[in-house]
Amino acid sequence: MTLTLVLVRHAKSDWGDPFLTDHDRPLSDRGLRDAPVMARRLAETGLRPEVILASTAVRARTTAEAFAAELGIAVSLDSELYGAPAAALLSAVAATQASAVVVVAHDPGMTVLAERLSDGGIGHMPTCAVATFTWHEDDWDVATAVEPASWDFDAPGR
Repeated sequence: MTLTLVLVRHAKSDWGDPFLTDHDRPLSDRGLRDAPVMARRLAETGLRPEVILASTAVRARTTAEAFAAELGIAVSLDSELYGAPAAALLSAVAATQASAVVVVAHDPGMTVLAERLSDGGIGHMPTCAVATFTWHEDDWDVATAVEPASWDFDAPGR
């Protein structure tokens, strides 16, 4: 069996309204353009995830909805993913018991996790970046304790 984890940092957010809380910031025009493009590029790889987990923050939720529309699956919102560290992101993935999971969340947790899983190959997850990791394992607890068999990285403008 193969396990696949796709990390998606939320698309570029809009800082224009100083009265909004961080949690309620929407996507900027650039973010609204990038999210469907990156979702389409992921779909073109042939990957068909079973689950999309997303932070409840507006910018993450909106990004996840673009991926869900392209991949034809629903978004599962998780308030614990808002500002989550790398270990919490992995715990949420393992809890799904799904073989292919997309996580849409925030930095610094996303960059820390991508850097760790790529053994430093991914130094930063810019907004709307997509990092895909694959293991030839059948248990997330085993998979996340060893290096992935392969990984790939994509970002807007690449």
